[in-house]
Order: sequence, then C-alpha cells, then structure tokens
Amino acid sequence: MSGVSLIVAFVIAVGLMIYMISKLKVHPFLALMSVSLALALVAGISPTRIPAMIGDGFSGTFKSIGIVIIFGALIGMVLEKTGAALKLADMVVNAVGSKRPELAMLIMGWIVGIPVFCDSGFVVLDPIRRALRKKIAANPVGMAVGLSGGLYASHVFIPPTPGPIAAAGAIGVDSNLLLVIVMGAVVSVPVLIAVYIFSKFIGKEVVLDDDDSTQKSYEELIREYGVLPSGFLSIAPILMPIVFMALGSVAKVAGIGGGFGTLLVFLGNPIIALAIGAIFAVILLASTNKLDTFNHITNETLKVVGPILFITAAGGVLGKVITEAGFVEYIKQNAHIISSAGIFFPFIISAILKTAQGSSTVAIVTTASIMGMFSAGDSLMSALGLTTQIAGVLCVMAIAAGAMCVSHANDSYYWVVTNFSGMNPQQGYKTQTMMTFIMGVVGMISVFVLSLVLL
Repeated sequence: MSGVSLIVAFVIAVGLMIYMISKLKVHPFLALMSVSLALALVAGISPTRIPAMIGDGFSGTFKSIGIVIIFGALIGMVLEKTGAALKLADMVVNAVGSKRPELAMLIMGWIVGIPVFCDSGFVVLDPIRRALRKKIAANPVGMAVGLSGGLYASHVFIPPTPGPIAAAGAIGVDSNLLLVIVMGAVVSVPVLIAVYIFSKFIGKEVVLDDDDSTQKSYEELIREYGVLPSGFLSIAPILMPIVFMALGSVAKVAGIGGGFGTLLVFLGNPIIALAIGAIFAVILLASTNKLDTFNHITNETLKVVGPILFITAAGGVLGKVITEAGFVEYIKQNAHIISSAGIFFPFIISAILKTAQGSSTVAIVTTASIMGMFSAGDSLMSALGLTTQIAGVLCVMAIAAGAMCVSHANDSYYWVVTNFSGMNPQQGYKTQTMMTFIMGVVGMISVFVLSLVLL
C-alpha cells in the first residue's frame, strides 16, 4: 500500500481506535494492539514480519521507560505515605502566601510531577488540596485546576517523566538531557502562567455540589503523619534525579574523560538517576520510622503502574507499525508539501494521537517514533529541515505540547481529576478539557517563538 491509501488507512485506524475505547469501552491496551495488528495487515506488511515487529515495538518502549515509570511511581507513593508531600505543600504555601492557593497548588503539582505520573500525582496530592482548601478557605475548583495543570506541565515537558525521555531517545537528543530539562522548564513557564490565569477565572464559573464535609482537615492530616520530615529529605527524591541527569549531560557535552567522567555519565542515566531518587525515598521512609512499610508500598506501586506500562508499550507498537507500513516514507516523498509546516508538524501529529487515544505518553512515544532521529538523512526530521540538536530538542517540546491537546473522556487523567475533585463530566469539559487545550496551544506558541530565535 502506498500514497493516499496509507493516509486513509491511518485515519480509519485512528477512528476505529477512538470508537473502541470511547464507545465499546475496550481497554486501551487491547484497542491499541488490535488496531496495530489490523493496520499492519491492511498496509500489506508480510505476516511473517508482523510478530517480530510487534515484539520490537513493545519491548523497545518497555525497556526504555518501563523502569523509569516504576521508580517515579514509587517515589510518589513514598512522598504520600511519609507526609513529605504535605511538607512540600507547606513550603510552597509559605513561599507564595495563603492568598494565592491556586498558585500554591500549581507549583506543588509542577514539582511533584517531575518524577511522578500526573495521574498518580493527583491522587497523592488531592487530600492535601482538600485540607489546604479548608485551612485557607480557597476555591476548590481553582485549586483542582491549578494542581492538575502543574502536574500535567512537568509530566509532558520535563524529564525524568517517561514521555520526554522516550522522545529524546527517539529524536536522538538523549545525550544532552540537561538541555531537554532546561528547555522543558522554559517552555512550561508561559504554560503555567496560562493555567494560573485560567484557574482564577474558571474557579468563579464552576460550582461544585460536594461540600467536602467528610474530608480530613489540615490539622487532622498533620496529626495522622505525626512529625513531618525535613524540607531537604522531602524534596531530595525529586531533586536528586534531576541533579544527576544534569551532571551526566554536562560530562557528555564537556567531554570529561577518565573514570570520573564515566561515573558521571553512568549516574546521569535516567534509570540510575531515578534509582538514586528511590534510594533517597528509602532514606525518607527510615527517617519517619516507616521503613517497615516499604514492601507494602512497593507492591502497591507495581499494581498502580502495571496498566500504565502496558498501554504505553502498546503505543510503541502502533508507532512501529506506522513507521514500517511506509507512512513515514510517503511523508518524506512529499516533503515539499509538509516542509512549510516545520516545527508545527510534530505538534499536529501528537495532538491528533492524544485526542484519539487519550494517553499523552503514548502520543509522545508514537509521534517521536514517526519523526525519527534528527541526524538521520532518511527521517522525517530531515524532511522537515530539523537537523540540529537544538532543533531536535524543540521537536521534543512541540511533541509534548501536542500531547496535551486535549484531555477528555478517553483519558484516564480526565477521570482522575474530575472524580477526585467532585466535578461531573460537563464540568470536566469546562475545566480539564479546556485547560489542556489552552496549555497545548500556549506551549506550541512558546516553542515556535523559541524556534525563531534558536533555529
């Protein structure tokens, strides 16, 4: 199959996936795998090649970000169980003031969302949001939107969350994760400002029926945890992975040789850096006399991350099939048509995939697989003229921005935010869906402005 037929097959496959997930209530993992298999057959790929192709797509994604997801979720669970998340909330509120609760939750979410999946992060932090809401008499919707937006921004833009790490590897900029981290932080600033403005506005427009009367107060949470851990120990499991990844990138870019340079590169690998974060999480448990709960916390973490791991890996399978089916080759042959899209092209593809199947990580992984290495002459990156390292990093950011547009009924995060904050589906569309649309658009505008300066 070639030409327009490929595009039609791809569109039908995406439409079928949407129908299976949203209407037939098929689990996203099964929907992604079955659509990938069907697309491979329709595209004319030899049946003898398909099993190996599916295996490569699945294992390739799994081995690149699977352990990262597990360690990140483990860190988030420890932050919750030790009271470290509450300590971080205290620190943020003290920094921004009690009159800016939406900003406090926004920053809190952004910090915790760096190593932790946004779904898990919202579950971990929502009791704190509710308790703080009672303490400072804040708007519950505005705080929920702020928390959701903060978590989401770091989730898609900043390593060591798995999406940007996987995209950096697929695009070929994983040797300089420091640049990806810095660029992700820069792009997220205007996005966070937009979320804060929106949270202040929408908090006045949406009224909840739930009065939170059965929820624990701030003082009750404090008593439940006892003595909270220190500020350093509370933030160390989040901060240390970033520090070591940055040091590893510096060692690579600066060409530091010898045993010391090798050590820094080793410690800067995302898996090792997050393992160090997990070690600090264990120290945090020991400091709060909860080390005996570590085995239970680990078991709970593995139960939570299982579905995330398999759905994400299934997204890698779809990306592999799309690439092998000749879709990328057809796009390259028509590069003169799409070259004018430039940095907007990966944003559009990612946004389509995000809206279609719901998972931001799957959209990021799949789009990055389609784009290919910036240094490869036969990749879409080359066809678009994005052939430098900084262009590769900006492409990762554009993919991430697209992976925000939009969170709706086929996205697990949409249901986590609406259910835990007490919003009905209609209110969810006014808040979560609209917020993620704004975030994606503002993020892409930021990337485009940066491209005008840096490319």
